[in-house]
Amino acid sequence: MSASAIEAAFLSACRAELDALKPGNVHRFGAGHGMDVSHFERAAEAAAPFVAAPGMRVGARIEGAVGASLKATGLNANLGIVLLCAPLAAAAERQGPLRANLRRVLDGLDMADAQATFRAIAAASPGGLGQHPEHDVSTPARIGLVEAMALAAGGDRIAVQYVSGFVDLFDTGLARYGDLAGAAPEARTEAVHLAFLGAFPDSHIARKFGIEIADAVRAEAAALLANVDFRAPAAERHATLGPFDASLKARGLNPGTSADLTVATLFAAGLCASSFSL
Repeated sequence: MSASAIEAAFLSACRAELDALKPGNVHRFGAGHGMDVSHFERAAEAAAPFVAAPGMRVGARIEGAVGASLKATGLNANLGIVLLCAPLAAAAERQGPLRANLRRVLDGLDMADAQATFRAIAAASPGGLGQHPEHDVSTPARIGLVEAMALAAGGDRIAVQYVSGFVDLFDTGLARYGDLAGAAPEARTEAVHLAFLGAFPDSHIARKFGIEIADAVRAEAAALLANVDFRAPAAERHATLGPFDASLKARGLNPGTSADLTVATLFAAGLCASSFSL
């Protein structure tokens, strides 16, 4: 797949995610957490050429994209998105099924990828990251990127993707997206987001507020799933999603990891629609 097609798919996924009412996150129906849609649009545009850079190592894509996004917005708007989408972009350059290609990309990550990724994470300084006694991102990496992600996987759902072959993206995100074929694009995005939010405690909430609060939000989202008809008109969907969105924002709870996984799901769906099977 060409770099221009990969870049277009990335930008389309970032913009589509903003078009959906995702409870607790920034979207076109409401700002939140000191950010609005324009921050994420600028970050996506800055990151896209690095995410899709042909032949570039995954770590270099991540470091370039995060650095460009920080310069464009002055804040961490898309670290998680870039961490998830850079390996997918590298996989899309190869021939064959996307999932198998991604597994090969992950298997090929090395210490140079880890060093570049550590620098990117340290520069973005995500909220609630904390420190690791042996392999902290503020110090040069001494192990490979997948090994580093394995150490973080107990408390970070993005790290889980690196050690599992992106299991949540394929088995939860893309599965839900496929179930709603024919529904409005925004509805499919909302369904994917709520599926992630209801499936496991959001890592971003857990880092900032603790696992108990994150799990309580998961339970709220899981209960809400049964009450939303994602094939219904937007007004009907949003009558249910809107109050949950307002409640999360009033509590300062931002399910950022669920949003990041949603963008990555849309990106993978776009790549597969263009020229790949799963």
